[in-house]
Amino acid sequence: MDQTILLILIFGGGASFFIALFMLNRAKKKRELKKRQKLHNASRAPLSSMRASRKGAGHDRRHVVSRSLQLDQLSEQAREAYENRQRRRVEQFSDLQLVMDEIFIPERDAVETEDEESEEDEEDRSTWISENEDNLNAHADLVAEEEVGTGISVRVSQEEDLELMARLAREGGKSGVVQISLAWDDYNDLDMHVFCPSGERIYFNNRKSACGGELDVDMNVRPKSKKPIENVVWTEFAPDGEYKIGVHFYRHHRKRRTKKMCKFRLRIVTYGQVKEYSGELTSGDPMSMITSFLLVKPDEEE
Repeated sequence: MDQTILLILIFGGGASFFIALFMLNRAKKKRELKKRQKLHNASRAPLSSMRASRKGAGHDRRHVVSRSLQLDQLSEQAREAYENRQRRRVEQFSDLQLVMDEIFIPERDAVETEDEESEEDEEDRSTWISENEDNLNAHADLVAEEEVGTGISVRVSQEEDLELMARLAREGGKSGVVQISLAWDDYNDLDMHVFCPSGERIYFNNRKSACGGELDVDMNVRPKSKKPIENVVWTEFAPDGEYKIGVHFYRHHRKRRTKKMCKFRLRIVTYGQVKEYSGELTSGDPMSMITSFLLVKPDEEE
């Protein structure tokens, strides 16, 4: 009898243990699912709050979006014309001495490093922009004339989308009626330049525009992250007109086998509509116009 009771207790205790383990795993999965759903909802923009704020401001009509032609969509003749314009940009970029490898020549840049961060990187960029702002502006003006984007329109998986949103959440990036996010996967420093309808350009040396846009996340001036992101956002209202997005390979950080060729992805949210692009740049390339889009009200369409 005693042995029977002992066996019941042993097997009963084992069953209780496995039931408890099962319940813990189930609760963990529910928490993970809730977290993923929260990120997913954030990635699709807070449409209800957007609509409420727009109605309150008298902007109750939804904007529509038209987008630029991309390089991979061009005819042979149009592509040849584009390549001629690109040669002009490359020549200008070199003539204005904007190629980073020709500028940064200190000994610490000559070898690969495992150092975490250096204050000198911030100082380098401040010095560089003070000496080269006019040249960079002249180059940006030429890039802004381009009507063809180099980005390849892509569809990303939900997992990839959530991973990008996790980066934004990690850095405290805002969401809004127009949100443009740039992500890449190494220690290099890419810079996003957003050309606004107002004629302003949002980038690291002009983080806020008079038309309401803001660069609120700017990463890897120092080689801090292998999963960086940059973010430009209009939180409540974005002006009608044409927006162009340029990407500049500002600096190749020689850290942990980071290469001179960098692949990136660009995610654009316009009033709840999402469009994504991929592309790549090599250190020494001029700034590239990745894509553009036009925001207009329905009654303003031709």
